[in-house]
Order: sequence, then C-alpha cells, then structure tokens
Amino acid sequence: MRTTTYLGIELGSTRIKAVAIDDSHKPVSSGDYTWASTYENGVWTYALDEVWKGLKTALSGVENRESIAALGISGMMHGYLAFDKDWNLLTPFRTWQNTITAHAAAELTALFGFNVPQRWSIAHLYQAILNGEAHVENIAHITTLAGYVHYMLTGVNAVGIGEASGMFPIDIEKNCYDEEMLKKFNHLISDRNLPWSLPEVLPGVLTAGEDAGRITEAGAARLEGLLRPGIPCAPPEGDAGTGMTATNAVAPRTGNVSAGTSIFAMVVLERPLRKVYEEIDMVTTPTGKPVAMVHGNNCTNDSNAWVGVLREAACLLGASPSTGEVYTRLYEKSLEGDPDCGGVLVCNYMAGEGVTHLDEGRPLVARRPDAKFTLANFFRATLYSTMATLRLGMEILAEEQVAIDSLTGHGGLFKTPVVGQRYLAAACNAPVTCMETAGEGGPYGMALLAAYMARKADGESLEEYLNSHVFRGVSGTTLEPDAVDAAGFNRYITGYQALLDVERRAVERI
Repeated sequence: MRTTTYLGIELGSTRIKAVAIDDSHKPVSSGDYTWASTYENGVWTYALDEVWKGLKTALSGVENRESIAALGISGMMHGYLAFDKDWNLLTPFRTWQNTITAHAAAELTALFGFNVPQRWSIAHLYQAILNGEAHVENIAHITTLAGYVHYMLTGVNAVGIGEASGMFPIDIEKNCYDEEMLKKFNHLISDRNLPWSLPEVLPGVLTAGEDAGRITEAGAARLEGLLRPGIPCAPPEGDAGTGMTATNAVAPRTGNVSAGTSIFAMVVLERPLRKVYEEIDMVTTPTGKPVAMVHGNNCTNDSNAWVGVLREAACLLGASPSTGEVYTRLYEKSLEGDPDCGGVLVCNYMAGEGVTHLDEGRPLVARRPDAKFTLANFFRATLYSTMATLRLGMEILAEEQVAIDSLTGHGGLFKTPVVGQRYLAAACNAPVTCMETAGEGGPYGMALLAAYMARKADGESLEEYLNSHVFRGVSGTTLEPDAVDAAGFNRYITGYQALLDVERRAVERI
C-alpha cells in the first residue's frame, strides 16, 4: 500500500529541487537539477527552456509520483517576467540578482512612502517604462518564476501573498495589493498612454490554504506525464515564504535565516516599523502577516568558488576528495581560526548589494601584513563574509527594538553541523536553531504548504497546523551565542565596514 505524499518544488538560484513528504510530514523522496544564471547584455537571467528541462529532471528523481495528493511551486522571489496576451515572453527573465533599477526603486519609494527594493517586480517594470523599452506596450501579464510555472501547469494566474508582497506592496488588512499605491502608480504612468493599467497585469493574490487550481492536461503534457492531471495545487510561494514555513517561523516574534546563494532574515513583526528603511523590505508570511526582511544578494557564491579552487589544488597533489568532503573539511577547519579571523577580511560581493548601496560587486580578500593568514582564518573570514551584510541590516531591527524569541537557520550554509549555526549566532547575537530538515529549506516548506491546503481542519491557521501536526516533537539543535565568538565577530564587522570603502573603489576601477 502506497503512502499518500505531498510535493514541493522550488526553482532556486542554483538548484531546481522536488521534495515529497509523507503523512507524517517527513521527506521521503527527492530529485534535483543544478543550474546557474548567466550574465547576458548586462542582465542576470535564466533561459525558460531550462526551467522545463530542470523540472523534468528533478521530478524524475521523485518516487511513487502517482501517490501525490497535492503539490506546490516555489521559486526565487522578485524579478521580472513579462508576457503578452498569449503568454509569449517579451524580454529575457530579469532575476532578483540584478541591480539595474536604482532610479525606479528610489522614485517609487518616495512616491509610496514605502521601501521598494531594486529587485522587486514593480521596480523592474517601472524601470523598463523609464527606459522606453519597446516591449512595455505589449505587456499583458507580469509575474514571478513560481507564478509562471504555476500558470503553465494549472492555467491559474495567481501567486501566494508572500510571493505577491515581493512584487508590489500589500495591504495586510485586506490581503491584496495596496489600492492607494496602485492608484498612485497608474497616475504616475498616465502620461505614457499605455494600453494597460497595473491591476490588469499583476497576478491574483491567494493566501496559504486556498485552492490554487489543479494540474491540467496541458500542464501534465508539458512535463511529459511526470505529474498526472488533476493534482490540487497550493498557491505558489517565494523562497522567503517557504523558508518561513520550513522553519516554523510564521508567528509574530519568530524569525528565520535562509542562507544559500543569497541570504535573508525574515522576522515576523508584532507592530510596523517606525520608519521606512531602504535596507529593510516589508513583505508578508504566506498568510499575510507583516514581516521585516533583511536581504543580502550575496552569500555562498564566493565561498563556493573558493571550495572549487581548493579542491582543484588538492587534486593537483594527487588527492581526489569529493566536493562534499572538501566543504565539510574546510568548514570544520575554520573553527580552528581566531574569533576575529586573525585580521583577514573577505568581501564576498559577486553582485551588487542593496543593504550597503552597491550596484555591482567585486570579491575581495584583504589583510594587513601582520594578519595571521592561515587556512583556518581565511576560511573563517570567508564564512563570516556570507553573513556580514545580514548583520548590518539586523542592527537596524535591533535599534527598532524588534522582539525575536527564536531564530531558525536553514539552507546550504547549515548543512555542515554546528559551523554556520555557531557563526550566525555570533553575528546576530541571538540563539540559532537548526532542525533536521535545515538543508532541505524551501522545497520542504512548499510541500508543507501543499499538505496544509489539502489536510487542514476548518478554521485551522497555518501556525496551528505547523505546531500541532508538523513540528511537535521535532528534534533540533539550538546554539546560544558564544561570548568570545560574538566579540570576535564585532571586531571583524568593524574591519568589514572599512573594507566596503575599498570595495566601492574596486567597483569603480576594476
């Protein structure tokens, strides 16, 4: 007898992954596909043809697909996918990595009195209008990567509210796009004489637990029969919302940190922030609760590159370690380093950073002549750099006296036990918990949202469902911040802020 399963699919920055969970919410099967963005004509993008190749590869690794009772699609948030009325792509996909919308983001932030980061869909749309791009006239739909895949599989043009909150500001009282801001935007572009208004081109908004359609015959055919027609689908969510769900961080005073290609902290608020901060995004949970988001574009890409170089050096000497072994050994070796990395500094910016106001990145390693330049200190500095920008944003929330009872880490940075968790606790000066599913992250969270849609009792909130059915009795490890580590990170961050002046100069000259 086959067990009923629930499927979560996430199109992340480096992997497309499918995770199936059983009735006890445990992962039972998975498949994945590795991909990477490309930099073409000044834009970070992915080819949509590869989306479908990757989805089919990931789904092929999932066992007993006929047992799937519900599923959901997740993806990297934000970005810009523009289509005509027949859903033909009008311009290459512009991902969240792009920092090419500074003018639009600044103007919209001033207009709305609400922070609009560069990577948000509305910033990309308005920048395209300001640029006078020809495709704007033909727009009938704009959406996210998850929204696009969901529509192609179900015919339903809607996204989850957490995903929508990274496209355009949300009215958290009404669970819809902010009507006054929609009016302001339409008035702003009224002299352009465009044949559409903003509400007409945005996807619909759904909250967690709502029915978001079913896999159609055409959708099943697109996946060459790997999913059967008729499977119910949850509202598609972004990687922020699925990360919150995967870590049981959807209630006020809870938070989580997702750390992979990018790094971001999501803190569910009890009250709105007193001021508008360019460094803080205001988004929502999958049920529409307000969330302060500190987002860093750059996390593990630079450390991944160093792992590759150091593995290549090992192979040159006749060793043949697996990539996973090199990661584990280097992470563990970093624990032998000095708490402040011995004066070694790393800036991991492969791309621009909104928190530190840089539109481009240049990875740097810097040290004074008297620094202790050892492998342990170097790699500890490399890992510190993955969370240094996050730390700068979290300082703003501390000044706002935002209460955080628990902070949960998930994503690739936490796959090696203890190391990333210990450094994050020092960086944020808060206890950090990692669960057994810390490395699964978003696709696991999307599978939970699919199960919630299919199995929730009448009136049962997402928080109640997660606490009662998913995380009760789930084991995890919590590390309190170590005083020596925290003091060392404080010294490191002082040097890091000075290094950012060098980074700005490097962007100008290199």
